[in-house]
Amino acid sequence: MTSPAARPLLALLLGSALAPALACGDDTMESATATAGSSTSPTTATTGDATTAGTVGSSGESDSDSDATQGSSSTDGVTDATTIGTTEEPTTSETGSTTEDVKFDMPDDDADMGPPPSMCKVVDDMNAVGDCMDSAPPDSFEPDVQWEFLGPPGFDESIATPLVANFTDDNDDGEIDLCDIPDVLVIAGPGGGDTPPSRLYLLDGETGVPHGYAEQLVQFAHTPAIGDIDNDGLPEIVVVDSGGILHALEHDLTTKWDAANVWSASQSSAIALADVDADGDVEIAAGTNLWDHTGALLWSKPGDQIYSATAIADLDGDGLQEILTGAAAYHADGTLYWENAGVKAVGTWAHPQVADVDDDGLPEVLVTTNSGIHLLEHDGTTVYANAKPTNDNSDWNRPLNIHDLDGDGMPEMGASSPGSYGVYEALDVAVLWVKDVQDSSGQAGGTAFDFLGAGIAQTVYADEYTMYVYDDQGNILMSTPRRSGTVIEYPVVADID
Repeated sequence: MTSPAARPLLALLLGSALAPALACGDDTMESATATAGSSTSPTTATTGDATTAGTVGSSGESDSDSDATQGSSSTDGVTDATTIGTTEEPTTSETGSTTEDVKFDMPDDDADMGPPPSMCKVVDDMNAVGDCMDSAPPDSFEPDVQWEFLGPPGFDESIATPLVANFTDDNDDGEIDLCDIPDVLVIAGPGGGDTPPSRLYLLDGETGVPHGYAEQLVQFAHTPAIGDIDNDGLPEIVVVDSGGILHALEHDLTTKWDAANVWSASQSSAIALADVDADGDVEIAAGTNLWDHTGALLWSKPGDQIYSATAIADLDGDGLQEILTGAAAYHADGTLYWENAGVKAVGTWAHPQVADVDDDGLPEVLVTTNSGIHLLEHDGTTVYANAKPTNDNSDWNRPLNIHDLDGDGMPEMGASSPGSYGVYEALDVAVLWVKDVQDSSGQAGGTAFDFLGAGIAQTVYADEYTMYVYDDQGNILMSTPRRSGTVIEYPVVADID
């Protein structure tokens, strides 16, 4: 594993292919996964006429190794930010343009369906991106840096996935909703391991300016979860500290509650939220444990593993959610639904993900482990086990990128190993394309999004040195330098301004 060394701690790339929205969705088959994600790391971008951004703190490398390069103009700091939590003065720089009017590219529906739902409120089946009405002209995909965030000394490294949600009332209408500017949650810490106490920063999505950070220190490499766990209409954040204790934070980063039980396998793992028993209250899944929305432990099972994630999905069609831990699936009440002997025999870290990969109307479970990729039926029956698409015997435990990546209407999976990133058919692991990368740990994952409006998603992947955007043939549409330790992570695509 390579220690993250470069700055900025977080860089936002703004795509310019489609206007006025960042991009639009494609009509590909949806896949379902209920993990909260796994980790992402700092990115360094180089575009246009470069000016050098300053660094904060010392990484043990020369300035030439660790400086961040950004677009053609920069601004050090922005004043008059809304202040919540604890504040200080890390460095934020802005460059590029911003959007002011269009928040969502919503489909136009002429049918008489009654009054449309409020654009500011989340409703069931809401598609915040919509179908593409236009496609981008050739060679128009040229993202540039919109802003960069550099943490202060001791909190200037990041190896956790940034998360996006609305936490602040930016338009002063008395409500926090989709008509406010989205915010970005970033974990920033000292590096040197996966678990040192770190800060949870809340950044303005449009400018990157910090609103503040939580007084509660959190674990460096875990992935928090965001959701309204108390039905007050505002988001809460569930985090874990370096000692394995769960904490719930309010939208203003103050502590809501501290759980009493220790999550022993929290290192570099992810938290998930769902109403698993359909009682109207959110439950919290982490490893082989389930807590209620107040932080009370409901049940705990053996076999918890670090570097893992929990998936939540209705596998048996009874309307209640099952909790998948890799080798096993549990009903909402903690009773065992199934256990797969082959995955259990591996006895290692795992990332389960759920999708209908054979178009039979039933969910399948893809599980990545150290030994390879496993495909299971919804009842735990093995379809294939320990698949290594590139015959690489290295660790395959990482989040898969499951999506229709070639436009054939069936899901593929993007997967990485220390020397390669490739796209494979999810049903039989047939190779579509493979590209060389530099990732000694091989734990980074990818993301799918249709930036070009062509109806086929592109793949976004970042190794230890470079972030890439690939087309459906594996051709590189964009590459930009960055540095990362590549603990379990993947890039995030969102309209945050």
